[in-house]
Amino acid sequence: MDGEPTGEQTGAPDRAGLMETVVAEHESGLLRYAARLLNSRSAAEDVVQSVFIKLFRAWGEGLRPSERLKAWLYRVTHNEAVDHIRRESRLQELHARHAAEQPADCPDGVNCAGPEEKRQEVLLHLQGLDPREQQVLLLRLEEGLSYKEIADVTGRTVGNVGNILHHAVRKLSVSLKQAGVRS
Repeated sequence: MDGEPTGEQTGAPDRAGLMETVVAEHESGLLRYAARLLNSRSAAEDVVQSVFIKLFRAWGEGLRPSERLKAWLYRVTHNEAVDHIRRESRLQELHARHAAEQPADCPDGVNCAGPEEKRQEVLLHLQGLDPREQQVLLLRLEEGLSYKEIADVTGRTVGNVGNILHHAVRKLSVSLKQAGVRS
């Protein structure tokens, strides 16, 4: 051997095995998050794949996951999703198509959709928030991250995360009431 670490040393898992473990642990959460940002499962899959490729390239031999890995993965996923939106510039088209597929209102003028339809309506109205509010709200509600974890992902303070969440929920509530969506 030439003396360089191979990652296959006794007692040390190989690099590919570590990546498989990280992917198994974080892939579904990252996919959900990216899918909500992009409104597309296939685009989310592309974004998350790109994130794991970046992680694999960044990890040298002998490196191990740290406690900051989760925050790094969500931050890179967010950045990749934003880059994807900019590249594709089809976000407005997706919203228009989604809005056209919404069920008709009930006769009394209030949306009478079932739970899944209401969830989709909320996600549609979520797009009316600014990107930082969307990010923080999705990380909290869809991914179940704590304020501290969201702060780590976004690079904000815990207090700022709480403030953004408070205002985002209020804006979303007003938007839904104006659209006649019942809880």
